[in-house]
Amino acid sequence: MEHDVTFQDLNLNTPLYNAIDDLGFVKPTPIQSEAFNVVASGKDVVGIAQTGTGKTFAYMLPILRNLKYSRQENPRVLVLVPTRELVVQVVEEIEKLSKYINNRILGVYGGTNINTQKQAVAQGTDIIVATPGRLYDLAVSRVLQLKSIQKLVIDEVDVMLDLGFRHQLMNIFDILPERRQNIMFSATMTEDVDELITNFFINPQRVTVAVTGTPLENIIQQRYEVKNFYTKVNLLEHVLFDKATFNKVLIFVSNKKMADRLFEKLEDIFPGNCCVIHSNKTQNYRLRSIEAFESGEHRILIATDVMARGLDIDNVSHVINFDTPKYPENYMHRIGRTGRAENSGTSIVFSTEDEQDYIEAIENYMNLKIALIEFPEEVTVSTELIEEERPQIKEHYNPLKRNKDDYEPGAAFHEKKEKNKKTNQGGSYRREIAKKYKKPKTRGDKNYNKKKKRK
Repeated sequence: MEHDVTFQDLNLNTPLYNAIDDLGFVKPTPIQSEAFNVVASGKDVVGIAQTGTGKTFAYMLPILRNLKYSRQENPRVLVLVPTRELVVQVVEEIEKLSKYINNRILGVYGGTNINTQKQAVAQGTDIIVATPGRLYDLAVSRVLQLKSIQKLVIDEVDVMLDLGFRHQLMNIFDILPERRQNIMFSATMTEDVDELITNFFINPQRVTVAVTGTPLENIIQQRYEVKNFYTKVNLLEHVLFDKATFNKVLIFVSNKKMADRLFEKLEDIFPGNCCVIHSNKTQNYRLRSIEAFESGEHRILIATDVMARGLDIDNVSHVINFDTPKYPENYMHRIGRTGRAENSGTSIVFSTEDEQDYIEAIENYMNLKIALIEFPEEVTVSTELIEEERPQIKEHYNPLKRNKDDYEPGAAFHEKKEKNKKTNQGGSYRREIAKKYKKPKTRGDKNYNKKKKRK
């Protein structure tokens, strides 16, 4: 199917056309146009496309097109996503498309009161969007019945497996009806994803758009070679000083500890301009951070790789890789947060000497060199190192220190006393003791023995 088709060329119904018109959309994205007929056919589908290409509409348009009105309480469509934020986001997207359709949509996720969600489930739903852990908890409690599920969608499956949801997914597959359509969307094809497809999908049809590793053409990519953490902070302060150009900046770091550390530094430099999001933050905190960044209340959002995929925020001017990602795929997902919906964007990566191998892997992956920008003279190069950057101090050879690998405990310095040389004699030994002391085995024997003694 050609990529220049319009939504009118798809076999939608009037309620969906009206919803699309209200949203102001004219042309479907490549993944939306190519996946529509495949998903609508009822076959198992594997869709591979970069984030930000409209995957939610790609699977929901054909599903909603064929979803008939029903009064039954049990859901017929199950959408699994890896994070709470994605549950909220996907529910909002489905509600936009369902504006003129009489259906019931429910999102459930961990970190909130499960009893409230049980009450919502009991009221009945047609489409349920969930994180794997909370969905399984609801199913085990028998409040949520999955016997009517006709379509299973696993969105951002690569992230789901990265986050360790494999066990929960296996459990969910076990309690789902065997006869169902499996629809999987992923930004990358990994060995784990391929194994999942092999084990649970039946002759799936693949829809691939934008080959993995191909950078989006409307993203300008640049990089700086930087000495260490504090120099990175100084460089970050320098570039972020231009508020007009850097008006909506998403900064990615390697881990949660680094996210909190950088947030503290930037909050001192740009008070009231920053927010942070990672998996250790509470649900409400994470949602507030996203809302504040999306609305423009805060222009800087610091995030970890967990948030790199599937987080749909419009008009991000810059993505800054404060830490160079170890895996090239993560770099692709990070920069995919800018330059969305045909807008232009800029990606900047800060790389230390230790991260040069990662840069080389990313450039080989993309078959493209990232433009190296000269380090600004006015930026101070710090000599201070954080804990992770300091060289590990190894203790010099200590002849008095015993090597645990060479240590073998010696024999006891005295012989055990005779009474301590007892060994386990097993059942026969116990029987001999019982016989010797006439120890009764039952209450009846005990009473009998007492009577015998009285005589």
